[in-house]
Amino acid sequence: MPLTRAEPAAGTEDTRAVSPAVDLVLGASACCLACVFTNPLEVVKTRLQLQGELQAPGTYPQPYRGFVASIAAVARADGLSGLQKGLAASLLYQGLMNSVRFYCYSLACQAGLTQQPGGTVIAGAVAGALGAFVGSPAYLVKTQLQAQTVAEMAVGHQHHHQSLLGAMETIWRQQGLAGLWRGVGGAVPRVMVGSAAQLATFASAKAWVQERQWLPEDSWLVALAGGMISSVAVVAVMTPFDVVSTRLYNQPVDGAGRGLLYRGLADCLVKIWRQEGPPALYKGLGPAYLRLGPHTILSMLFWDELRKLAR
Repeated sequence: MPLTRAEPAAGTEDTRAVSPAVDLVLGASACCLACVFTNPLEVVKTRLQLQGELQAPGTYPQPYRGFVASIAAVARADGLSGLQKGLAASLLYQGLMNSVRFYCYSLACQAGLTQQPGGTVIAGAVAGALGAFVGSPAYLVKTQLQAQTVAEMAVGHQHHHQSLLGAMETIWRQQGLAGLWRGVGGAVPRVMVGSAAQLATFASAKAWVQERQWLPEDSWLVALAGGMISSVAVVAVMTPFDVVSTRLYNQPVDGAGRGLLYRGLADCLVKIWRQEGPPALYKGLGPAYLRLGPHTILSMLFWDELRKLAR
């Protein structure tokens, strides 16, 4: 979730030289490029988070065990292309969500709001919430497509969509426009806490690495190390909301579009806690961390290079 205008990465120029409209396009493009590399981790994370849904620990089959074994399991079941399931929906989500986030955050910077105490965190959280709302339909389809697999490896509800557009058409026809925003109540808090945590920790983590002088001050490795350290805090606060969001998006619905498993964010949290235990709220933690660090750094790297070309 790279919103770094207040604290540019080492080696980047002042982002005020780029207008919010240009930042919108470049930021979204950078995140989409990063998504191509990190989408396989998203597939594995989704499967792990759905595994054992509403079943007591130790009573359900576990086709996915651990990070490396899960990647191999996905490849065996769906082929190597299965590791890029839902890529089109992931790209659409990254484009929509981050274009709104970058644009809103750029406007906040221009207005001087990020110079106020706590302004960076608040602006990042609000921009993230708006982006999550706009991108929610794409995230819904992404989750459902990534969950789909052969019967013996299936976890969670199987929706049997054929494509991004086909999935949206089916949801629209069966549940109406509101059906495309089902589960948004879990997505908005997820992005808000993730954006706020990242903005609150990335700059200080990067400064700490620079103070240790382990790496050349102008090296991109400083941003990489800072991003990986910051990602620990981000994943710690974000993963429970991520698990809930995945469950809400993937659950089956009745004829009126109401979820058959969970009534909402709070109900999902309580059911996971009671039936699967507190550790279930951190399912997919490994892939989530390994995805977030590289995704953040790749996004920042691509964003910086695209901005240089734009100048």
